[in-house]
Amino acid sequence: MKRVHIYDTTLRDGAQSEGISFTVKDKIRIAEKLDELGVDFIEGGWPGSNPKDDEFFEEATRSLKLKRSALVAFGSTRRAGAGTASDRVIKSLLKSGTKYLTIFGKSWDLHVKTVLRTTLKENLKMIEDSVRYLKKKGRRVFFDAEHFFDGYKENPGYAIDTLKAAFDGGAEVLVLCDTNGGALTSQVFEVVEDVAARIKAPLGIHAHNDADMAVANSIAAVQAGCTQVQGTFNGYGERCGNANLVSILPTLRFKLGLECLAGFGFKDLTEASRYVAEISNVRPQDTQPYVGKSAFAHKAGVHVNAILKDSRTYEHIDPAKVGNRRRILISELSGKSSILGKAGEFEMEIEKTSDEAKKILSRVQDMEKEGYHFELAEASLSLLMSRAVEAVKKYFELEDFRVIVEKRGDAPIVSEATIKLRIGDQLRHTVSLGDGPVHALDQALRKSLIEFYPSLSEMHLSDFRVRVLDEKAATAARVRVLIQSQDRTDSWWTVGVSVNIIEASWEALKDSIEYKFMKDAKKKKKR
Repeated sequence: MKRVHIYDTTLRDGAQSEGISFTVKDKIRIAEKLDELGVDFIEGGWPGSNPKDDEFFEEATRSLKLKRSALVAFGSTRRAGAGTASDRVIKSLLKSGTKYLTIFGKSWDLHVKTVLRTTLKENLKMIEDSVRYLKKKGRRVFFDAEHFFDGYKENPGYAIDTLKAAFDGGAEVLVLCDTNGGALTSQVFEVVEDVAARIKAPLGIHAHNDADMAVANSIAAVQAGCTQVQGTFNGYGERCGNANLVSILPTLRFKLGLECLAGFGFKDLTEASRYVAEISNVRPQDTQPYVGKSAFAHKAGVHVNAILKDSRTYEHIDPAKVGNRRRILISELSGKSSILGKAGEFEMEIEKTSDEAKKILSRVQDMEKEGYHFELAEASLSLLMSRAVEAVKKYFELEDFRVIVEKRGDAPIVSEATIKLRIGDQLRHTVSLGDGPVHALDQALRKSLIEFYPSLSEMHLSDFRVRVLDEKAATAARVRVLIQSQDRTDSWWTVGVSVNIIEASWEALKDSIEYKFMKDAKKKKKR
């Protein structure tokens, strides 16, 4: 099986993504996760460029114990007209203490003339001298040919000469960079094939995503002869990002049959993607291929009917291979098969020949017409279906509630909720203050229930969203309220719809608590 080496640059290129700022501890944690997965090379940063990267390499030397991966330091060639041994960047690279170094050099004559403001000949000497010097110091060197595809397009002979200079200096891999991210996939394939025919050296690909082709360009480069792929987890990076390794890895393994990570458990890929997103403080993209929440989500009834018979009909890969799972979405577009599939997911028994599925579907379609959205609120859907197929315990019944919001002069607004509940054969009447009307209602409801259901103390609301469903109706518009709740082990969403935001909030709030009680009862029953 052909081997492709994976080079991750999340800690450097990924850190250049707008909105991302890693601490040294963050970088250590991500490096440890990449090592667990078996990534071949982890680019830690550019020593000498900023204090944080210097601190990272110092900390990595002390505490980072990599088992499968090799840490790499990144930098540039020496400056024009300067001595290699005295060059600040070269000295910083050596000081990093890593066995592997990656240096970039200009392969586009435009950059040599307008950015470096030196001669084409001097640029070639800068590349060769830098690589050769680092090799003499016992380091293994990769060469990133910056802007290679743009340079090749305008002056192919010179672009090839920069690769030869690096190879003559002792570079182990020549990495072709689409730095501006504008190359087309067919162009990448043709260029890599031509380079492979001219230079008998291992080639790599480093693609940016400015034309939304970084993953495709990376795969094409491998098919044309590259044996190293550089990219970032989740495609983080400057401007539109880098090639997304999370998409590249399973494509190489499951589509092309290539070995790309030693000892790698692809079943951990989804978890790893979300782990890096969490540390990066970036919300995971639901539609991200392979690992996104929606990657294997099916909504149309025709699709669901087909995948329940044979998953290959609408899934290009088994989601379990990458640690993801199939999701069946219920909406007005669903059919009976969707309801049956969802029932299986919820561990409910509905006979195929019964009318229960039709009744549930009809109810869902009617409610979605009113503005409910069960794709986003599966806890409310679970309650709806449970009530339709079995006798669900009534944990509490609402007698009435009242919410008062009062503003007096310059004093802060006061929100107070009064609620009367029937719990079994007891009637509870409680009052509570809150930061707002919904919070006050939540507090009053909890105060009434906590004595009877102590597990409520481990549950809290974690998100609250309101959407106006008919903007033209202005303040009289119907609104949809979504509430996210969580306890020690789970997180779930519920929904309510009304022209009154307090009533919509009550519906979602009531469902969130009833779902908690129903979930706990099912767990207790399984023991």
